[in-house]
Amino acid sequence: MNWHTWIWVYLALLLVGGLIGFLKAGSKASLIASILFAIPLILTVVLGGPVNLALAFLAIHFVYFAMRFVRKKKFMPGGLLAVASLAVGLVVFFSTRP
Repeated sequence: MNWHTWIWVYLALLLVGGLIGFLKAGSKASLIASILFAIPLILTVVLGGPVNLALAFLAIHFVYFAMRFVRKKKFMPGGLLAVASLAVGLVVFFSTRP
C-alpha cells in the first residue's frame, strides 16, 4: 500500500469518530473538529502535496489527541486517535524514505 491509502484509512477513522460523537452524544464540536482536522490531510492527498506536509499534520494530530487523552484520561477517542496518528505517521515516514 502506498502512503495515500494509509492517510485515507486514517481519515475514515477520524471522520467516522466525529460522526459517532455527534450521533451518540449530540456533540457538534466533535463533528466540526473531525472535519476541520481532516480537511488539510484531504487537500494534501488530493492535491498531491509533499509528504512532509502530511507528516506535519499527522504530528499536530498526534500532539492534540495525546494531550486530550492525558487531560481527560479516557482512551476513546483521544487515546485511539493519538495511537492512530502516530502509527500512520510512522508508516508514511518509513514508506516514503529511500
